[in-house]
Amino acid sequence: MKKMMKAAAVCAFTVMTMSFMVQSEKPMTKQADGTYVVNTTSLSQGVKGYQSNTPLKIYIKKDKVVKIEALANKETPKFFKKVSDGILGKWNGKSVKAAQKLKVDGVTGATMSSNAVKENVKRGLEYYVKNK
Repeated sequence: MKKMMKAAAVCAFTVMTMSFMVQSEKPMTKQADGTYVVNTTSLSQGVKGYQSNTPLKIYIKKDKVVKIEALANKETPKFFKKVSDGILGKWNGKSVKAAQKLKVDGVTGATMSSNAVKENVKRGLEYYVKNK
């Protein structure tokens, strides 16, 4: 019985520690070279593609989008690859202001994933503007 209680206490402590670590992560960090990196994981709660959230990392330097990369998600890999290849690069090289106004078409056959990615970019850029 004592072993079970110890195991339960260790598990509870681990869960609480992990929960605190996830909550304390900031959506935006600044790298040594001046590049801001916006992680949309916490900004995109409720923004779902076909099967899951579609978090992104948006890299911004000197108020220009450098690149956008997809983070782990549970979308169908075949279709999400179409989205990654088809639209993530559309914002590259654009000023943040121009990127916010950019109208990007979705990928045929992956509409829900495309819409989720576009919403994540929108939220990430808004966060950057408000918090840089």
